[in-house]
Amino acid sequence: MTPITAAPALHMPEHVLFLCTRNAVRSPMAEALGERHCRRRVLFQSAGIEAGELDPFAVQVMMELGLDISRHQPKSLEDLQLEAFSGLIISLSPEAHHSAIELTRNPKISAEYWATADPTFTEGNRMQKLDAYKAVRDGLLARIERRFPILSPGHL
Repeated sequence: MTPITAAPALHMPEHVLFLCTRNAVRSPMAEALGERHCRRRVLFQSAGIEAGELDPFAVQVMMELGLDISRHQPKSLEDLQLEAFSGLIISLSPEAHHSAIELTRNPKISAEYWATADPTFTEGNRMQKLDAYKAVRDGLLARIERRFPILSPGHL
């Protein structure tokens, strides 16, 4: 009889940077979702390759979960002090992943790529666009819950 072994535990970083293209939709959503899920056990930040304009559809779908990102100020990688950063960079777009890989030259930084669709390219009416943003939000939440399992009681 083969013994059952548990899956290897994922490393729980102290600091996570979500990185996307403009820090206007995906990465601020992921930052807010991560903060709520991990309840200060992990420090989350977000940035883009460049700073864009916060997307009102992203604000709306996050408010549905009680998360207000309306005051988020999009930041670029240049706005961050990455010399002192140590932790995990999770890139959400191919462009961001190229930058994340460059940053892993620092041995204190690791990177993961979570391919995440850009809902700003969705065509259709308002409801179809909102559905695309909700799908991105829900997909990010599911990945965050899998990647950062919080096993102690009372985390929510």
